[in-house]
Amino acid sequence: MSAPETTPSALQPAPGTVPPGFSPRLYNEDLAPRTGEASWRTWDLFCWWMSAWHSLGGYTFAIGLLVLGLTGWQIVVAVFLGLLVLLWGFNLMGTAGQRAGVPFPVFARLSFGVLGAKVPALLRAVVAVAWYGIQTYLASLAVMTLALKVWPGSEALTQTQVLGMSPLGWICFLVLWAAQLAVLYRGMEAVRKLSDVAGPVLWIAIAALAVWVLARVDWSIDWNHREGPALDTGATVSAVVSGAFLTVAFLAGPMLNFADFSRNSPDAKSIRRGNSLGLLLNGTAFVLVSVVIAIASAQLHGQAVTDPVELVRDIDSTTLLLVATVAIAGSAVGINIILNFVSPAYDFANIAPSRISFRTGGLITAVLSLVIMPWHLYSSPAMVNYFIGGVGALIGPLFGIMVADYHLLRRGHVEVDDLYSDAPTGRYSYRRGTNPNAIAVLVASGVVTLLVAFVPALTALAPYSWLVGVVAGGGLYLLAEKVHPSGSLTAGTAHAAELPAQR
Repeated sequence: MSAPETTPSALQPAPGTVPPGFSPRLYNEDLAPRTGEASWRTWDLFCWWMSAWHSLGGYTFAIGLLVLGLTGWQIVVAVFLGLLVLLWGFNLMGTAGQRAGVPFPVFARLSFGVLGAKVPALLRAVVAVAWYGIQTYLASLAVMTLALKVWPGSEALTQTQVLGMSPLGWICFLVLWAAQLAVLYRGMEAVRKLSDVAGPVLWIAIAALAVWVLARVDWSIDWNHREGPALDTGATVSAVVSGAFLTVAFLAGPMLNFADFSRNSPDAKSIRRGNSLGLLLNGTAFVLVSVVIAIASAQLHGQAVTDPVELVRDIDSTTLLLVATVAIAGSAVGINIILNFVSPAYDFANIAPSRISFRTGGLITAVLSLVIMPWHLYSSPAMVNYFIGGVGALIGPLFGIMVADYHLLRRGHVEVDDLYSDAPTGRYSYRRGTNPNAIAVLVASGVVTLLVAFVPALTALAPYSWLVGVVAGGGLYLLAEKVHPSGSLTAGTAHAAELPAQR
């Protein structure tokens, strides 16, 4: 494979103006190619990963693998295998975004066309909005626990319900809702600084919680603890592999739009180091600690506690409870912003760049997260499972198409300026701004993977919906481009190969 070569944009317009040759339908300052300092280095990405993994959702997901019949140490093995796959995928998407210097919805124009890219961007946005609301709700439960402990009189605010949530619940939810919006309004640099703090803070909190729980069980746990009947060798291997790909599906969405962050990195080496340290090393360590807490809680309560907030309620000291709650709520805000807020903010801005900025996109995300009433979604385990399955089913084909197009067909060649041109002769205009090959493949592979995810007769394949989507999406796209070339590939590659490589 030849070395990737990207022709960067040399245009740096005055604020509020659109560069010559760029379309206002495709450009605003937030979606513009990176031109300033690349501030997201290895340490920042390492902290990004700490924020991404260290969450109520991350803990609950890992411990949820107990229902597959796995023991504690088998869960660690399953998640580690999944992290290896994720490391591969995040490196592919991360280095591509860094070389092009553009956010995900702009990078998607390469494969789907300058207008067709709105389809994958909106698919990613819908999933992110749902999880944004759910994570905010989970964090608000921790804050409500603290409120009830510190101000017992506030229990009166829990006696009635308004649209499915108590007045106290609404207050706690809206406080966190507003806090997250305030961070996003300060821009990506504020997101980076929050990530640098939120991740390490929860590490301290979760480690302290582990020590506290271990002390209550006399520092002894059974790593062979399982919730359910023992599995034979074949069933165990199958459960471990299933757990690995469920881990991939859990972070499939953020993997797709990792360019939103990696585009701000100075080089590919920083991305690979940050991912290795933050995803693989730190992710494995966090799962280890989570399993320790779960097994110890099982010895205390008869079954593993899947929600750390339940354990926090047992803390007698108000001071310790305050610290634990602040850490949990703060980390929830951090993970929610980087995984579920930044992406839809860019995605909605991509719909109409001349009217929707990154901040406006964030406001749209926040409002929609209220409209869907996420507490109702989370109260139904089946609904949550549908979302996780849907992520693997819909995100897998998108990942397969984009990776096959950029890494295998284009060999890393991108004409950045053409990503902002809607001229009929533009390199990525295809047919009226849309690549019919990519859309057709997305529909076909999406149907296949949705069937795998949700048809009862295919239940055994459901954990592999992301993998099926990647293979189907990537394979069908390569076939489509061979049988009926989209037109931009040959011209784009030949032209870019004559130009010097970026960085």
